[in-house]
Amino acid sequence: MTEEAFIVWDDRYVIGIPVVDEQHKALLKLTNELYEACRRGDAAAREEFKDTIRRTVDYVKFHFSDEEKILERVKYPKIGEQKHQHECFVRKVLEDVKNFENGKTFVPNQFVRFLRDWILEHIAVADKEYAEYILRLKKEGHLTGV
Repeated sequence: MTEEAFIVWDDRYVIGIPVVDEQHKALLKLTNELYEACRRGDAAAREEFKDTIRRTVDYVKFHFSDEEKILERVKYPKIGEQKHQHECFVRKVLEDVKNFENGKTFVPNQFVRFLRDWILEHIAVADKEYAEYILRLKKEGHLTGV
């Protein structure tokens, strides 16, 4: 990442589950790519933004699916809440993408800020919470391999 990155990965975002941490880093990288596309502001940037937003949506769906499989495997008691947050986020993003593609009011910078804020808030609260649950299970010897 350059110094001008919209968001820089920081250890405070680490939840302690390597595969999830790597996916979170990839989400932040995609968010930075969207931000860079927004800054260009010409027709080429619009096409780049369209491509990057599709990759971001696909990656978000992949990440949420992966995360939910982990939570199902460890029988996380708040998995329903986590899935609900994921579903609401995906619905909002898909709605915004549809508006963008249909030429409706869409402000790329606002979208990227929403994406950044939601991801970081979700990592800081919901993901940290399930990570603590998983790490506790590991310490107690009830879980291996996550």
